[in-house]
Amino acid sequence: MKGNGTISTLYEHGTLASLMAGNMAGTITVADLLKHGNTGIGTFDGIDGEVVILDGKVYQAVADGTVNQVTDLQAKLPFASVHTPADLEKVRLTGVDFNTLNGSFIQQHELQNVFAALRLTGTFNHVKIRIMPKQKPPYPNLLEVANMQALFSRDQVEGTIIGYYAPEIFGSVTAAGWHLHFISADRQFAGHLLEFSAPQASGDLQVFDTLEQHLPVTDQAFRQSEVDLATLRDGIAQSEGNQD
Repeated sequence: MKGNGTISTLYEHGTLASLMAGNMAGTITVADLLKHGNTGIGTFDGIDGEVVILDGKVYQAVADGTVNQVTDLQAKLPFASVHTPADLEKVRLTGVDFNTLNGSFIQQHELQNVFAALRLTGTFNHVKIRIMPKQKPPYPNLLEVANMQALFSRDQVEGTIIGYYAPEIFGSVTAAGWHLHFISADRQFAGHLLEFSAPQASGDLQVFDTLEQHLPVTDQAFRQSEVDLATLRDGIAQSEGNQD
């Protein structure tokens, strides 16, 4: 079991609760985000698609199903998580899907009380993703946008899963459990991962001992917004859509 070496940090900008409340305007630039890590996930201004960051390259899957490599370092994101890979534990899984990750994988690697990053590469029998459509002010809440999401699937696709595990107690700061994105090897198919299966996949797991939570304190909408705590957890679970 790794995770007892040098300090490792997961950097998160914004909160999922803030997105649920409709704070979808970008509040950090790509340039500033990449100062804190070269690997991660997120979304762009107005919930414009799903972001995958691999080895310092930024990809954006948009609602028509296309994938763009983003080179505009001044483009902004309202919510993103990044890290720099280090102190990695190699993993190799067989017969893997969300049931595996939500069950035996968590238990085997003792993840229930920690933040962790997972990167898996392989040829997947099936992948189902969603992509949020871009919104304009006045922004709706995230659950309303999730009901408009575009769904795509592909079979026998080679690619990479990248994302994070978070403990249940942090479920309003970020997505509790797994929050994973997928991108194909040809970089033409990507999005928020809803379903997947693979006969085998390999990659690495990184456990973090530090969560650096960055808040957009100069953004007026963020400072003035109110979160409906009574419905927050259910709304996040419905909008994430991959925890069953």
